Amino acid sequence: MFDKLESLEERYAFVSEKISDPEVIADHVEWSKYCKEHSDLTPIVNKYKEYKTAKQTIADDKEMLEAGQDKEFEEMIREELSLAQQTMEQCAKELKVLLLPKDPNDDKNVIVEIRGGTGGDEAALFAADLMRMYSMYAESKRWKIDILSSNPTDIGGYKEVCFSIEGQGAYSRLKFESGVHRVQRVPETESGGRIHTSAVTVAVLPEVEDVEVEINPNDLRIDVFRAGGPGGQCVNTTDSAVRITHIPTGIVVSCQDEKSQHKNKDKAMKILRSRIYDVMEEQRNKEIADERKSQVGSGDRSERIRTYNFPQGRVTDHRINLTLYKLEQILDGAMDEVIDALITADQAAKLAGEE
Repeated sequence: MFDKLESLEERYAFVSEKISDPEVIADHVEWSKYCKEHSDLTPIVNKYKEYKTAKQTIADDKEMLEAGQDKEFEEMIREELSLAQQTMEQCAKELKVLLLPKDPNDDKNVIVEIRGGTGGDEAALFAADLMRMYSMYAESKRWKIDILSSNPTDIGGYKEVCFSIEGQGAYSRLKFESGVHRVQRVPETESGGRIHTSAVTVAVLPEVEDVEVEINPNDLRIDVFRAGGPGGQCVNTTDSAVRITHIPTGIVVSCQDEKSQHKNKDKAMKILRSRIYDVMEEQRNKEIADERKSQVGSGDRSERIRTYNFPQGRVTDHRINLTLYKLEQILDGAMDEVIDALITADQAAKLAGEE
């Protein structure tokens, strides 16, 4: 590990020089590449410097103790030595985490798809609750949200809603949300007061660029039609809605929220690229069984990952056996405690896999 850290420290010094080089600055693409690498290396190098400082302090303190000191000064040295040893051990643990292979998608924006499943109208209402939860969480992080497509119900829910979230580290924070979210509560439409169980499926996809997923225009079938449902004056009067079918995979994406056919097509292509990329990633992950074992969740859309129990005010994440009696706060977007626990569990599993 320490040979690798020395190598990264040397690389960091080299990259630091490059981002200050006028010739590199003149080439925006190259300069951006070095800036990204510099940003990725900074936390590792800073933590390694902290480790080395603590290690040097330990060596100096031990040398002074061996030389012999008066009792009061010796006590101070021993306190400093104990603190430095704790710091060095903690830095070593953190460095192991920092050196874990980074998910190449972590810095990407995301596309979130929420679909009502078992439970009819109640599932659609909970889909709207989850949409609100993710929106409020994104707002707390100052991320930008854009609804790409939606299929609302008459009572305020969503049969399906798809939206993008743009912000630093969005995928790294939200990637474990993919799966089945189960809700247990008394529906507004239930007159007998019985608790119903409904389910909603969430898919979190990294947003990808054209260069990452090459789509042959000949593989697409594009249909335009008149938008339906609530909307502006263009609804049902112009062919603004767009449906794109990717023939090789059978993936179908429809967008009708915008009045402009061109805007709907752009949004549909954004979703399509992410879905195709997701299929490619899923195939890759299936081929790497060991990596699969080191993940908190497989990302399988059919995997029940979390239960929201309203009578008990409880949220339980089944993958890591985490239960929090903070249902209202979590649905209001206070998700960090859940997300941090998932990230910690994933890191621990990966560290165990490397030992």
